[in-house]
Amino acid sequence: MRWDDFRRSSNVEDERGDGVGGGFSMPGGAHGLGIGTIIILGLVGWALGIDPSVLINGAQILSGGGAPTQQSGPPPADDAQTAATKDLVTAVLGDTEDRWTEIFAASGRTYHPPRLVLFSGAIQGGCGVAQSAMGPFYCPQDQQVYLDMSFFQDMQDKFNACSSDNACRFSEAYVVAHEVGHHVQDELGVLHTVEAQQASSGQTASNALQVRIELQADCYAGVWANRAQQKHSFLDPGDVDQALQTASAIGDDRLQKEMQGYVVPDSFTHGTSEQRKRWFLSGFNSGQTSACDALSAGSL
Repeated sequence: MRWDDFRRSSNVEDERGDGVGGGFSMPGGAHGLGIGTIIILGLVGWALGIDPSVLINGAQILSGGGAPTQQSGPPPADDAQTAATKDLVTAVLGDTEDRWTEIFAASGRTYHPPRLVLFSGAIQGGCGVAQSAMGPFYCPQDQQVYLDMSFFQDMQDKFNACSSDNACRFSEAYVVAHEVGHHVQDELGVLHTVEAQQASSGQTASNALQVRIELQADCYAGVWANRAQQKHSFLDPGDVDQALQTASAIGDDRLQKEMQGYVVPDSFTHGTSEQRKRWFLSGFNSGQTSACDALSAGSL
């Protein structure tokens, strides 16, 4: 992946020196929209000998501890690898702003880009205290994407989502574009509608709605990649395959099988590996948001 031609966004806040410690709360439903949440919580439970489903289900409602303690200071000095990752995140966010501005304008809408907050460890945000264990996520309350860049290293080391630093770059871009996809849903009013439906639904139905939200965000990430490729020809051979490998690595079915030895489809909140790959490709191959109507699709 080559991102030199991407415009760097001015909507990135580096708060890595201003984290918080202690407990955190993670709203369920359409608020805690991080693709890494189930992955990290499941691995923590697995490592500690705790049923991962207990941690995952509990975190969907409320997970907390003592009062957070503020830790202030300047962002740490970056090594070359971290600096390159921050530059990629800033560049990808900038290009999503440009591409979604064009897409919205074509239908007579105005796109209002989100802010992206870089943090380390934990940070107070509009959806409560965000911790690295939640993975990257979008918070509708403050319309910000939260990202601890250490997730990208975990993606390579722990989840085998890509094979090397260079090969991981488009996978990292996919993660950012997925979270921006949730902001697009927010801009279109989709998140509010689904949240209302989830509030009056049982857990199984609520999870099913969440799967559709996540798959649509995957599709929107594919739409961005299509439009960016048309504009910049930024993809190298194998980049899309690496993104599909990432999508496969974080499918609910694969994670549950690896963590607990069996699969519980009713508990899915992000979709299967095949579903995530299919919906990303639907957006990437078409470049059209009309290909991303996962909410009303009869079959996922």
